[in-house]
Amino acid sequence: MARFEKIAFVASETEEAEDALKTLSKRYGCAAPEGADVIVALGGDGLMLQTMHQHLHSRIPIYGMNRGSVGFLLNNYQENGLKERLEQAEVTVIHPLRMTVRDVNGTFHEALAINEVSLFRQIHQAAKLKIAIDGTLRLNELICDGVLVSTPAGSTAYNLSAHGPILPITAPLLALTPISPFRPRRWRGALLPNEAKVVIDVLEPKKRPVSAVADHTEFRNVASVEVKEGSDIDIFMMFDPGHTLAERILAEQFGY
Repeated sequence: MARFEKIAFVASETEEAEDALKTLSKRYGCAAPEGADVIVALGGDGLMLQTMHQHLHSRIPIYGMNRGSVGFLLNNYQENGLKERLEQAEVTVIHPLRMTVRDVNGTFHEALAINEVSLFRQIHQAAKLKIAIDGTLRLNELICDGVLVSTPAGSTAYNLSAHGPILPITAPLLALTPISPFRPRRWRGALLPNEAKVVIDVLEPKKRPVSAVADHTEFRNVASVEVKEGSDIDIFMMFDPGHTLAERILAEQFGY
C-alpha cells in the first residue's frame, strides 16, 4: 500500500499556483492538512517557509513544487506521477532556531526561525551589540547595521547575501554573521556548534534602537536576544532524488 494516499495541497495566491492547485486537487484529491500523509506546497520559497511554520509541530512531511519566482527549497513542477515521486523522494530533517527576546520594557517574546534570526538597527545610527557564546563574552562591542544567526537551511539566503558562509545541510553548525560591520572592521563572523547558546545584548538600546526578526516575526526596541537551536522540533522536507537540499547547497558553493 502506498504511503501517500492522503495528499494536502496548499498554494500561494498567484494565478500560476492557483491553477496548479485546481488541477492537482482534481486529479489526486485534496485532504485536510491535519489528516494528510504529506503536504504539497505550490508556490515559491516564501510559501514553503510559510507552510513549514504553520506545521512546525505536526511532523507531516512537506514536498514543494515550484510555482513561484524562487525555488531553492522546491522540486520542479510536474502534474504526472506525483504519488510515485513522493514514494521515491528523499527526506531532509531540519531544526528551527528558537529566539527569546527581552525588550526595553522587560517584556519577553518568543519566535521560531527556519532560516535565520536577525538583529537590525532601527534608525540612522549604527547598532552597538555585545555577543556572548555559552556564557563566555566573545565581543565586547560590535558596531554594525546588525548581525544574524543562520541555520544550514538558511545559510544560502540572507546569510549568503551578508557574505556569510554556506553550510552543508547536515553540518552540526550555525553561522554567526555581521551585517555591514564597522568595528571590528575585519570581523567576518564565526561558525558555531549547533548546540551553542548565543546571547546578544544591545548597548544603548534607547539611543540606538534595534529590532529582532525570526524569519518573518519582528519585535522592535529589544534589549537582549537569546538564540538556540530548537533540536526538539523536526521538520521533514522532501526532495526528488539527485535534487536534495544537501546537493543544492553543495552546488551553490561552486557557483551553479
